[in-house]
Amino acid sequence: MSDSTHHTVSSQGDPIICDTLSRSMSVWHSFTLGFAVVSPVAGLYAIIGVQTVVAGGGWFSALAVCLLMQLLVATVYAELSSQFPIAGGAYKWARQLGGVIAGHYAGVIYICSTIAMVTTTAYTGGFWLAIFSGLSNEGGGFMVFWGAIFLLLCTILNLAPVSIFNIVIKLGVYAEVVGSFGVALVLFFFFRQHSLDTLFQNMGTGTAPSEMAAFLAALAISGWAFIGFDACSTTAEETHHPKRMVPRAIFMSLLVVGTVVLFNSAALILSFEHDTLRHSSHTSDPVTPLIASSIGEWFEIPFLTIVMTAFLACGASMVKYTSRIVFSMAREGNMPAVLSKVTTSGTPRNAVLFTVVLAACGLIFGLNDDAVATIIAFGTGGLYAMFTFTTGFALFARLSGRWNPQLGELKLGAWGLVINILAFLWSLFEVINIAWPRPYAISAEAPWWQLWATPLVLGGILAITTLYIFYHYWIGDKKPSYKGIDHE
Repeated sequence: MSDSTHHTVSSQGDPIICDTLSRSMSVWHSFTLGFAVVSPVAGLYAIIGVQTVVAGGGWFSALAVCLLMQLLVATVYAELSSQFPIAGGAYKWARQLGGVIAGHYAGVIYICSTIAMVTTTAYTGGFWLAIFSGLSNEGGGFMVFWGAIFLLLCTILNLAPVSIFNIVIKLGVYAEVVGSFGVALVLFFFFRQHSLDTLFQNMGTGTAPSEMAAFLAALAISGWAFIGFDACSTTAEETHHPKRMVPRAIFMSLLVVGTVVLFNSAALILSFEHDTLRHSSHTSDPVTPLIASSIGEWFEIPFLTIVMTAFLACGASMVKYTSRIVFSMAREGNMPAVLSKVTTSGTPRNAVLFTVVLAACGLIFGLNDDAVATIIAFGTGGLYAMFTFTTGFALFARLSGRWNPQLGELKLGAWGLVINILAFLWSLFEVINIAWPRPYAISAEAPWWQLWATPLVLGGILAITTLYIFYHYWIGDKKPSYKGIDHE
């Protein structure tokens, strides 16, 4: 692939200068990327303690409901990607389906929330890296240091030859499926202490004031375990035969991850007492002591290796996922053009470095545990806000005739409209549910700004974006335009 840029025309009719990404990913590579970003280990191990504390029990049902509804959202993403396999995925769709201003809002929310995800993964992954290295990890300063080391490793993997990146991601997938799923099988069949009924009992016995409050909180917490499947769509321009392969990768990644998460959560719930699970959290090692006490101390190092490999694959995939959104926005002229440059191998190196630098700045907040919780809350809420944007614009374009889904490879007929409506309603409900202030889910002494973290941060980002758009389009010379989506 040449270093030279080429000229093209944006969806709004404006000439832009951009580079071309290297089409080097098969459907398997796209699937493994999506799988690694969703990451059953990173997703489940981060929420199991919080779920048990807040809901008390019975949160397995909320996890299953969340997966089912996320499959509806994934179907809309698959339908869009089967017709418009463009780098940046949901950002680009929002721009084309809703117009240039809608694209601005979507792009800013998308980048901010995914960078928050990268920061969170680096922070938690750094903890596991410290444990794996056998060195001290006490205190916020050490967490930030190890998070930075973890982020450096993710950066090196993204700038390395694509074959090395793919090997690490494959190892991460094998570690999660074979390792964590294998451990869950052992726990389920040989160390189970409770009957299957336990999965659906004790809802409302945690800090939540009622059973309904516990279920709603469990739905909000479960949302973290099923985000990231859209990574497959952001790398569509790097995937062979994307109109057919990207939708398959989206479904495969979420379905396989969902299966592993549900089974692993069931195995852990049935193998350990609630009091044991209650002491787990996203800032501690929630599972290794439990596994070692059941299977044996000899298994601790192999298990840590499995988890560390999974986290590294997750972090590297998130950096790649986010950098492609940055690349796409820069190519459209909404970010500095230098971020749309690629190397001779087709890697958007500048976009990768930009993503990592911002994520590293976010690590500084790791010195304050309350600030970490805010980053996690926004990372989840921001992604669900993006799901709402995407499904909403898709529904609007579908009903207004600006988008004809039947021109894509994935044809759902009348079911497409039904699924789109349900996906939009679910995404809207979940983003409100995640943003809802819950002192019992955080801390009775939590400051007000932490309780309202998601709406405050999201509102601040939207306000700043609105001021930029007002100045750029209404005070400046350039006026916003709309052009229907290109059906090429």
